[in-house]
Amino acid sequence: MTETDPEPESTTADSETPNANIDNRTGPEENDALAETTDTDGETGTTDTDDDASISDPGRDVDTLLVSSLAESTGKTAVALALARLARADGDSVGYMKPKGTRLQSNVGKTLDEDPLLARELLELDADVQDLEPVVYSPTFVEQAVRGRESPAELGERVREAFETLADGHDRMFVEGGGRYDVGGIVHLTDPDIADLLDARVLLIAPYERPGDVDDVLAAAASFGDRLGGVVFNQVPDVAYDGLETDVIPFLEDRGISVTGIIPSERELSGVTVAELADELGGTMLVEAGQDAYVERFSVGAMGADSALRRFRRTKDAAVITGGDRAEIHTAALEAPGVRCLILTGGHRPSGTILGQASEKGVPIIAVRTDTLATVDRAEEIVRSGRVRDVDTVDRMQRLLSDHAAVDSILG
Repeated sequence: MTETDPEPESTTADSETPNANIDNRTGPEENDALAETTDTDGETGTTDTDDDASISDPGRDVDTLLVSSLAESTGKTAVALALARLARADGDSVGYMKPKGTRLQSNVGKTLDEDPLLARELLELDADVQDLEPVVYSPTFVEQAVRGRESPAELGERVREAFETLADGHDRMFVEGGGRYDVGGIVHLTDPDIADLLDARVLLIAPYERPGDVDDVLAAAASFGDRLGGVVFNQVPDVAYDGLETDVIPFLEDRGISVTGIIPSERELSGVTVAELADELGGTMLVEAGQDAYVERFSVGAMGADSALRRFRRTKDAAVITGGDRAEIHTAALEAPGVRCLILTGGHRPSGTILGQASEKGVPIIAVRTDTLATVDRAEEIVRSGRVRDVDTVDRMQRLLSDHAAVDSILG
């Protein structure tokens, strides 16, 4: 959250899906032969078959759970991997897949999503990245799809084939959605499309701050239909918890939407440490004292010293982002108890007096070469993404799910 106003504000179509349940490998004569069988009474006739089942049905031999979300950075990856580890602890063999790679980085010359790489490590999977992430949903891919250069049918087949490869030999598959649940409509690969394609149950991860957020839950539930198995509200702040539990959950359950968990907000999962922030920004730590403090929001120092001090005193767990040559802003920030660090932009180094005051007060200072606007954009992206994703994050989510969610009901 960036504070730029005097008063602090809190921020935080139906589509055709390739039918993966129809096996076209047999000709008419073979199909007729398969249809004519002997029943238990010894009479020849036509067997009762499930129209949705076939030898190519990816959901027949493995229980599949698609973990989807209403928005990016809601803890979807941590929930999916934590559930997989809980299932594995119960003796199940588990696999993982993220059909659409949306959290992208460059890796050895190729754009890859970080989440499948983390899953492969944590779940000790012997799987190719190309199967874990069959579709790289990059800006370039989207441009090509809009121009008609990507075939939805071929992409659906690619996802299905990768799934079958990954599911082979496993009891359960955990499939992670990409970004929002409705991302991918350009190529008929939204999360509802993928749930149909892979015959998956759906767990929806939703943030919650105010009653109006229920509109998004209802819209998603309508999209998933009967496949929606439950909703887990994640990162719920203390002030919203009681209203969610006493009013919203009964409202949703009266409409047939099961709520299977309420995960309270935890600083370690909703913010980042100053040290992590410096690393992600590529900054230099000029003052290292206090770098374990958590940052949850930002305040831009672009006003006079008096106004800045009034604003900084109203903030909490904030990083002040300002030019490295704004000594009066630096001084004001160091006097505010809720400021956790200073991020100085433009490559400027503050005076020795400022560095000495910061060291004395235990307020770290990070210097970056980017300008203030670019730094704010990047810092907010880091905090929105939550704490750097690692084993500790998944461990903590695993404990939270065990304490605050109906894990047995979610796993089925």
